[in-house]
Amino acid sequence: MVSQAIIPLAGLGTRLLPLSSVIPKELLPINGKPNLEYIMEECVQAGIRQFIFVVPKNRPSIKKYFFNDKFYKKIIKKKRNDKRLKRVFKKIKRYQKMIKFVYQNKPDGTGDAVLKCKKFLKGTHFLMLLADDLIVKKNCSKEMINLHKRTGGSVIATRKVERKTVSRWGILGFKNKAKNSFLINDVIEKPKINEAPSNYAIIGRYILPKKILSVLKGQKKGKGGEVHITDAIRTLVKKDEKFYGNIFQGKYIDCGTLQGFINSGLAISKYL
Repeated sequence: MVSQAIIPLAGLGTRLLPLSSVIPKELLPINGKPNLEYIMEECVQAGIRQFIFVVPKNRPSIKKYFFNDKFYKKIIKKKRNDKRLKRVFKKIKRYQKMIKFVYQNKPDGTGDAVLKCKKFLKGTHFLMLLADDLIVKKNCSKEMINLHKRTGGSVIATRKVERKTVSRWGILGFKNKAKNSFLINDVIEKPKINEAPSNYAIIGRYILPKKILSVLKGQKKGKGGEVHITDAIRTLVKKDEKFYGNIFQGKYIDCGTLQGFINSGLAISKYL
C-alpha cells in the first residue's frame, strides 16, 4: 500500500524570479491557492496519509504556512461568524497531522532529497511528487497507485513531448506498450536528441521502491552536480526491477517557469 508522499521543496526557484525572491515558488497563489495545496489534495484523494516535505532550514515560510495556529485563533476570535475562515483553519489543522519535515540545506538533487527521508519511510513503496508539475482534471496519483496495485511494480508518470525538446526532460525507453502504460527498459536524464530512446518524458510523479535508498547511498553526482533520482531508477531498471510508465489522462500544467505560472491560473480555472 502506498501511503506516504515525499515532496522536495528545497529548490531555489530561479526560473520564477523575482517572484520567488519573496515567496517560495510552492506557495505562489494560483486562483487563490498555492500549487503545493493542489498537489496535496491530489494525494489525499489518492489515499496518501503522510507527507514528507524536504525543505532548507533557512526557509521557514512553508512550515509557517501550515503551522500558524496562533495567528488563525487570534483572527477567528475577532471574526467569529466568518465560516470561510473556520473552514480554512480546519483544513490546515488536518494537514498538520499529516506533515513531517526533513531538511536539505542546499539543492543537491531529487535523489539526495529522497535519501534524507530514509528514517520516515515505512512501506515497500512511496510516492514522490515535484511541486512544479500540476496535473489536473484526472487524478494522476490515483492512476499510478492503481497501476502499482495491478503490477506490483514501481510507476513513473509520463507523456509525449516534441522530439526537439527531449534534452529538457528525463526520457523513458520502453517495451510492451499498452493503451495507457508500458514497461520501462531505460531512463536517461536530459539526453541529446540522437541519444533519446523515445519522446516519452517523465512528469513529476513517481512511485518508487524503498530499496532505491541503497542505490542512492552509493551514487555519484550526475549532470549539474546533483544526485538525480533518474540515475538511481536507471540502475534498478538495468537490474530488472519492474518500472512502468503511466501515460496519465489529466491536463499537465508546468508551474516552474514564469510564463507557465502566468498561464496556470487560466488553465486551472478551465479544467477544475
